[in-house]
Amino acid sequence: MVACSLFLSGCAGNGTASSGWLPQGANGGQVTNNTGRVTSLWIGTWIAALSVGLIVWGLTIWVMVRFRRKKDDVGLPPQLRYNVPIEMLYTIVPVFMVAVLFYYTARDESALLDNSATPDVTVNVVAKQWSWDFNYVTANTYSSGVHTELDPKTGNPLNAMPVLYLPEGKRVQFVLNARDVIHSFWVPAFLQKLDMIPGRTNKFQVVPMEQGTYQGKCAELCGAYHSQMLFTVKVVSPAEYENQMQFLRTLGQTGQLPNTLNRSPLLPADLSSVPTPGSN
Repeated sequence: MVACSLFLSGCAGNGTASSGWLPQGANGGQVTNNTGRVTSLWIGTWIAALSVGLIVWGLTIWVMVRFRRKKDDVGLPPQLRYNVPIEMLYTIVPVFMVAVLFYYTARDESALLDNSATPDVTVNVVAKQWSWDFNYVTANTYSSGVHTELDPKTGNPLNAMPVLYLPEGKRVQFVLNARDVIHSFWVPAFLQKLDMIPGRTNKFQVVPMEQGTYQGKCAELCGAYHSQMLFTVKVVSPAEYENQMQFLRTLGQTGQLPNTLNRSPLLPADLSSVPTPGSN
């Protein structure tokens, strides 16, 4: 474990091993306030897994060498039915490891899904086959997208992707709904994703920390054009964000696209979770 830790810390300069080869921001920093937590859990899990792997591989190789059959050996080696200390070791250690991993996973999951803080901006993201609608609840504006057609030869987009604008340094709450089937809201650079289930409302919060353009996509197989259900996230300055909200108003895109467009209506308990314009 110590060797793995030293290796990872020694590679910090290249911005790859130090982050567990997870996506990073445009300038190599944390994209949101949550990415550091996810990265620490990811790297810690790999350090533990590799440490156990080295021990198991080492013991396996040692047994193969130490107790290999020699030319002058005859018959079968001594047959042992039980080895209570070893069996206890191989039972207690894995249970302990699973308990520790469960604790840290549950702790971080609770923090990542904590919505108790008051957001500065609320965005109602609505997934549909096979694109995205973005209701900027706080600004009372919206934008609607169509699925992104890809060039079959190059994989490059043939039309503009839907764009989600977020203000840097502001706490953003995502309110997630689906109009038809199960989708999943995923921005790889955020190191977070959350399912979008018809009739239900899911939420999570982040604080974008680094300006830049990041790719988003649906992470749940949702039909024929799932691969084209793409969008772009632009983290911009608060002033540029307000300019974009004003631009949407000049286009007449004020108000909110209703969730009544869903194939399945929202459950009453979840309908009340969808924020109204001007609220957080």
